[in-house]
Amino acid sequence: MSYRFRRWILIARPPKPVRMILNPLCTLVQICTLILTNIELPATAEIGPGLYIPHTGYIVLGGRVRIGSNCTLTQGVTIGHAGGGGKSAELNPVIGNRVYIGPSAVIIGPVAIADDALIGAGAIVISSVPSGGVVVGNPARLVSSRGSFDLITYAGMEQDAERNLALIAIRGQPANPAVVAEVAR
Repeated sequence: MSYRFRRWILIARPPKPVRMILNPLCTLVQICTLILTNIELPATAEIGPGLYIPHTGYIVLGGRVRIGSNCTLTQGVTIGHAGGGGKSAELNPVIGNRVYIGPSAVIIGPVAIADDALIGAGAIVISSVPSGGVVVGNPARLVSSRGSFDLITYAGMEQDAERNLALIAIRGQPANPAVVAEVAR
């Protein structure tokens, strides 16, 4: 809620007198959230709907990170650019939809984590991960193409045509054949 409120203020760009009131409030909300949860989600990061954070405990995102919809971030995750401060947005990770990022995983640099990927616990990701890829280790290496389908759950996932098509592409079978048939028409 804290992130969504601060992001809304950033995107809405209210008039300057309103911003002068809201900016200190946003800063206070961000500090309180950080103190209570140890989770740092800057308003400048782009995070899609359905982000799931099952546990508190040091999660740090860089200011220009992009995360798709229905992703899971577990405790200890760090996602950010590879250089020092002031680096451009191209040096930040881009995370696709329905990605599971395991405990203490680190994703750094200009990498793309494709849809339905699974980043294992403690993985240090410094290169891109394909759709449905499962990576583990330091540095992370691809060990499977089974994806995150068994770990990511959200309301309406059985009717999500994009997810069902990804299941067909990766595993050869949809979760809901009726949805795929409807999309095909």
